[in-house]
Amino acid sequence: MDFRRAAALAAALILSAAASPAPALVGARPDARFADRVAMVLMRGPGEAGFCSALVLDSRTVLTAAHCLRRVADMAVHYRDASGAPVVIPVEAALAHPQYRADAIRARVESIDVALVRAARPLDGFTGATLAAGEGPAVGDPVILTGYGATRDGDWKSGGSLRSVTLAVSAPASTVRAWAAGADGRAAGACSGDSGAPIWSADGETAVAIAAWAQGQHGRGCGGLTQGPRLAPLRRWIEEARRRLAGR
Repeated sequence: MDFRRAAALAAALILSAAASPAPALVGARPDARFADRVAMVLMRGPGEAGFCSALVLDSRTVLTAAHCLRRVADMAVHYRDASGAPVVIPVEAALAHPQYRADAIRARVESIDVALVRAARPLDGFTGATLAAGEGPAVGDPVILTGYGATRDGDWKSGGSLRSVTLAVSAPASTVRAWAAGADGRAAGACSGDSGAPIWSADGETAVAIAAWAQGQHGRGCGGLTQGPRLAPLRRWIEEARRRLAGR
């Protein structure tokens, strides 16, 4: 599929979703607080198009899940401008963390599912997000997941609007990953299109992790558990990767 067609298809799905009252993310609600710090990465594939969410680091660089990466020519950064018109910017370069393993689940090895994407020109109206430092959050702490994802697994048309849901950090505790789920057993969490979605501190000031994997309350699907790499341990690599991409 021609990338312009793929991008147009993904943008059409996004725009059609914005007119629907169905919530994106499982259990989420619209949230404009993070609109200047969260964008989307569009991807094309054989006969189809999809998207991931992304944390904005600066006017040219976004952070997303490494499994969202495709050939540079098959990706674009997407957002809406101040008038609500869709903006699609080609990708200039991308870099996955060296410890990312696409076969991690099958091979039962650790994988750091993080990547940086550099847009070919600046994104307008965005502010670089602040990354968390130090330890935490601790088990039981509230966090906020913000993304463009779908209500149901694979239902891309129900995604495309930026929404947030409050989750609670859950066990197992880890220095490199965050697990979070809906409080009191309610269905809430990441879904299709939320890979790369930032997980914020309870006050919404710092990004503590990104979503990279999700499952339903009874196994497959969405809304049961959200997992992803913590960003504090990755700050040094993120800064080095950002400088490397900018120096191309």
